[in-house]
Amino acid sequence: MIAVRWISSLALVGIVVLPLQATAQQASSSATGSVSLEAQVNELDHQIRILQRLRELAADSAAAAAKEKATPTASAKDGFSLKSADGKYLLRFRGYFQSDGRLYPGTELTGGIDNLLIRRARPIVEATVGRYFDFRLMPDFGGTTPTIFDAYWDGKFAPQFTVRAGKFKPPLGLERLQSATDISFAERGLPTNLVPSRDVGLQLAGDFSEGVFAYQLGIFNGVPDLANGGDDLSNAKDFAARVFVQPFKRGSLQGLGFGLAGSTGFERGSPAATGLPTYRTPGQQTLFRYASSTTTPASNVFANGERTRLSPQGYFYTGALGLLGEYVMSRNEVTQAGVTAKLEHTAWQTIGSYFLTGEKAGFRSPTPKRPFDLKDGGFGALELVGRYGELSPDPAAFPVYASASSSAQKAKACGVGVNWHFT
Repeated sequence: MIAVRWISSLALVGIVVLPLQATAQQASSSATGSVSLEAQVNELDHQIRILQRLRELAADSAAAAAKEKATPTASAKDGFSLKSADGKYLLRFRGYFQSDGRLYPGTELTGGIDNLLIRRARPIVEATVGRYFDFRLMPDFGGTTPTIFDAYWDGKFAPQFTVRAGKFKPPLGLERLQSATDISFAERGLPTNLVPSRDVGLQLAGDFSEGVFAYQLGIFNGVPDLANGGDDLSNAKDFAARVFVQPFKRGSLQGLGFGLAGSTGFERGSPAATGLPTYRTPGQQTLFRYASSTTTPASNVFANGERTRLSPQGYFYTGALGLLGEYVMSRNEVTQAGVTAKLEHTAWQTIGSYFLTGEKAGFRSPTPKRPFDLKDGGFGALELVGRYGELSPDPAAFPVYASASSSAQKAKACGVGVNWHFT
């Protein structure tokens, strides 16, 4: 009986222990599942928080971009400018200033007085209105009398077609078309005497294939050579045109360009308002003038007929080397004491330049590789320049229409220089 009871007790214990072990295993498994589920919930919550933060950052960035787009901008590059948020309106203020010291070693030169002067003082106001229309105003306060040089608007409808109206440079002389901040010497050469400085007119212009072919075509009041245009002396007008080609714009000879410019028209002057030019040396001394008299004005020479100009021109820039050349012919019909003659004056020049500091030469002045800076050790750009040119008044002008004692029958000019471009 004892043995039986022990076996039964053992069996009972086994029955009790087995369910307890199963319950413990189930509890352990449930606890593990609960911990795993809680970790997953925490991970999902963390990811949701990250996504929410990224969404907030994206919204902030979009709001900042929209605010920046809606805010006008101001800058101080190439002058001071204000620009609307959509880029359709722009107002820019800039300008340039030139002071000269002119010294004439020879004492026999009439009017050659050593002098310090303000040669150019030109503030510039430019504006863009509605994306397509530009305006430019440039007075000059150099010298003794303030003058308006540029006052015009541009309609830039397409690269191939633009319209310009107002007072500006007619499309003739190559060096004249360069800004005074880009020319190689402080003064332009002799051929510039034979083309107008500024005139009032209307011009169509454009270029194709990013400048491979460019054209200008305009009608102007018509002014004498070297003159800064104003009111016309007669109903007749001048027509001017220019074509310029850069055939290798995308090739190894991309710096090569050449063209042809010309103008034609009629000028009807009078002994009181002659409509004729006076030519000057690079030192701004009188080189050639038509005969005139203050005591007998009726004997003055005056323009009275056709006026024609023609100018083949070109340049070549490769690396630091630059070459520019032009020829100008100016033919005028003039009258004195009832006798009319057709006089033809010619001039030509060639200009060479080379940047010792390695800048790339071009029709416009380059930006120095290392602008002048005392702290950073920048030196600027150093350029060597040379020029030779000639001007030949028509021999038939002497002695009736011009005096050999006050006008040169031929002029030659050569010059060398060093240009230091600070910025």
